[in-house]
Amino acid sequence: MIEYPRLILHNGKELPVLRFHPWIFSGAIKTQDSNIADGDVVEVYSAKQQFLGMAQYQKGSITGRIISFSKQQINTDFWVKKIEKAFLYRQFLNLANNPHTNVYRLVFGEGDGCPGLIMDFYNGHVVFQAHSIGMHKCRLDIAEALKIVYGTQLKSVYDKSSETLPNNYSAGLKNEFLYGSCNEELIVIENDVKFYIDFINGQKTGFFIDQRENRELLGKYSKDKRVLNTFSYTGGFSMYAANSGCEIIHSVDSSAKAIDLCNKNAILNNATNHEGFAVDTFDYLKDHGKNYDIIILDPPAFAKSRDVSHNAVIGYKRLNQMALQNIKKGGILFTFSCSGVIDKKLFYNTVTAAAIESRRNMKLLHTLSQPADHVITPNFPEGEYLKGLAFYVE
Repeated sequence: MIEYPRLILHNGKELPVLRFHPWIFSGAIKTQDSNIADGDVVEVYSAKQQFLGMAQYQKGSITGRIISFSKQQINTDFWVKKIEKAFLYRQFLNLANNPHTNVYRLVFGEGDGCPGLIMDFYNGHVVFQAHSIGMHKCRLDIAEALKIVYGTQLKSVYDKSSETLPNNYSAGLKNEFLYGSCNEELIVIENDVKFYIDFINGQKTGFFIDQRENRELLGKYSKDKRVLNTFSYTGGFSMYAANSGCEIIHSVDSSAKAIDLCNKNAILNNATNHEGFAVDTFDYLKDHGKNYDIIILDPPAFAKSRDVSHNAVIGYKRLNQMALQNIKKGGILFTFSCSGVIDKKLFYNTVTAAAIESRRNMKLLHTLSQPADHVITPNFPEGEYLKGLAFYVE
């Protein structure tokens, strides 16, 4: 049995851990062994020497991220069990081995008991993205575990962690294949809608998987409608609208590369009712917003810390106000926030304020969130980040 270094917590600071919250904050630590380095596995104990869990250590506000609440060796077998558990849950969700969908989130950080780790499955290719040093140091064991769990179904494992790790660790770090390669032009299907995926050069892991169910909902409203998809990236919402028989779907994104891939996805889906525009969303809404029955607002996070949350609220209000001032009577507004520091109530109130100032009456059709492969658990409510609302606009 390997001897792991120890963290000892102040009296009373063990209570969140006993409720299975996975974070150990720096202020909770009373003492620690002197030989601990960033990324090391440590054992966590209460002030009364009660064992609490195995954690990955990293200097900072969140000093420990618990990966097991029982004492065990952290090795390849450990990761095999973690990934098997996550995979079986995706099978339960009818995502793994589904002939109509071959893209899903395999591991969602704390929700899957793997704080600091994101892994997405793209038609046999797994994109590994570590947000903590400890997870990155385990990458080879995790890649081996993926090979064991998926067998011949696994084509590659790509480490895309260089932009998500602390600068003092990631300097000089390169994204790379940990296993296999991807020499093909990768195509995935989601509810039988086709998408090109560029996980090497694209944003995040290559695609915004978290909007799958919301895209499907949009499709149900899109027939014969004029639809505007803003911050469209590579056209997730757009292809669902196109395949559902909308009159026209316009994709708007400031990135010309994103619009190029969006246009390729339109050709892939035989979407002759699609046009893409590489322009700023605010400028487009100002000049062209009055032409649409449905408008989708899915911006990047306007706030990543509470220090700038006020500015984010102003941004969300302005964006929604511009859409509401322009959308046709009897239209539908799909509006989203992925800013973790903007909670559901604040987001709802912000959109409501935009409606009041726009002098538009609205009826709430749907309250939207992330799908179940982006796991939310009672012991880690912070995992809920995506908020969405669908309104009928009178």
